[in-house]
Amino acid sequence: MGKKINLILEFNQDLEKALKKKFPKLEDFRILSKSLDARKSNQGRTPRYNYLVEVKLSGETFSKYVESFPQLGALPQKPIIVGAGPGGLFCALRLAEYGIPSILIERGGRAQERMKKIAKFWRYGEFDGENNVCFGEGGAGLFSDGKLITRIKSPFIKYVMHKMVEFGAPPEIEYLANPHLGSNKIRPLINKITDYLKTVGCEIHYHSKVTKILSENSIITGVTIKTDEGEQDLFSPNVVLATGHSAKDLYYHFREQHVSMKPKDFAIGVRIEHPREVIDHLQLGNFAKQDSLKSARYALSFHDKTTDHGTYSFCMCPGGYVLSSGTEDDGLVVNGMSNYARGSRWSNSAIVVTVKADEDFSTKDNVLAGLDFIKEIEHKAFNLSKEQATGRELPAITVEEFLNDSLNSEPLPKTSTPSGIFKADLREIFPPFVIQHLKNALKNFDKKMKGFIHPKSILIAPETRTSAPVTITRDKETLESLTHKGLYPCGEGAGYAGGITSSAVDGIKVAMAIINKEF
Repeated sequence: MGKKINLILEFNQDLEKALKKKFPKLEDFRILSKSLDARKSNQGRTPRYNYLVEVKLSGETFSKYVESFPQLGALPQKPIIVGAGPGGLFCALRLAEYGIPSILIERGGRAQERMKKIAKFWRYGEFDGENNVCFGEGGAGLFSDGKLITRIKSPFIKYVMHKMVEFGAPPEIEYLANPHLGSNKIRPLINKITDYLKTVGCEIHYHSKVTKILSENSIITGVTIKTDEGEQDLFSPNVVLATGHSAKDLYYHFREQHVSMKPKDFAIGVRIEHPREVIDHLQLGNFAKQDSLKSARYALSFHDKTTDHGTYSFCMCPGGYVLSSGTEDDGLVVNGMSNYARGSRWSNSAIVVTVKADEDFSTKDNVLAGLDFIKEIEHKAFNLSKEQATGRELPAITVEEFLNDSLNSEPLPKTSTPSGIFKADLREIFPPFVIQHLKNALKNFDKKMKGFIHPKSILIAPETRTSAPVTITRDKETLESLTHKGLYPCGEGAGYAGGITSSAVDGIKVAMAIINKEF
């Protein structure tokens, strides 16, 4: 086995040369982890890379990632997985590793079809409720920044990264501290995964919307799906709910069926967009134009002790785009994405305020009050767009105008969003406490990153889909619903994940729970 060493090099130093100098008999090496330390780069300190490297000398071999899967064989009735996002796909993949094919049900179409529908929405305002930025093959992750960063600790993370590389992701995602695929690379990867699943016996039903869960005495027996041909019942004692956080109709159905759920805190706010060169300079100073450093990232947070509310940056997209991401024809939502190269002229991030259940809204007699709270904000944004534009454009304001509670006659700076923007007073969209926390946080962020409040920085609203406002509760050991045996809440929509990697990991955990129950 090779020798593992830690190494710190300036960003423009050659790793191979440094290793050969240290190990004259070096035969080969591989990077196990790599992270950029750009602290104080804006003050002249040279950015550095921290490496963990495995070196191979004469007679040595590299350690290998090996995982074996005994073939257990198909179940009498295939597990049904609702949703073909990261959670659902990796649940199906893990089951397939053990020789267990499943049935995947997706309300939208394949990725290429989604892309065409979404392009029409952004350009012409032609909305499709089943093929949009959240619904369809790949889920919301297909049109996200493609970030694979996660705060969770799990032995399954290595499996997720390894499988993604197998299906075409850049090998670097297995060792970078902040791995990033970009929307343009995650789409073909998702296609390859679903094509592979079909070859191992999985069924995938597109344009099939689950309208009911079927049960007898609170024991799951299957689901009802609706297609263009009508309704159909599919039967299985194992149903995985990997629907994502925007399948509101199912939340309401679960409430009718008395599926155990509880309200949870979430966060809402805006996208802040800067010219990319501004953020690059604020973070990297004179090193900003070095190609090897790419677009600069940031992470900011502010906790208001007087209200015990946090405001923080979320899903920061260097060299990215702000997208209209709604799932209903009478609501507007924004999100951010970037391609692998992160080469657009703008950088954006969500700036969101914590919203607390039973403090900022009442959940008395309504476990889904958070959904109603969010819907009202999205609806206000849409109505404002209809009044002042066409209903397609997104509400926006410069940061300086927002802080001064004013709208001037100057046009808004150019933006990355393909849907267009119009100048709007965000006080007409958000509750007062959200507005005040955003103001306080922006001022605080400008102290931490002097120049963050920039004449060309704008706020685009509303960012409301950071996480699900409810948790579909499950048993800690079996991962089954507390009220419906055989129902497996999974991923972001169930309240157990917060991104592509954590959703994929949760899908694997659910797959293993099904295997442990059945075998």
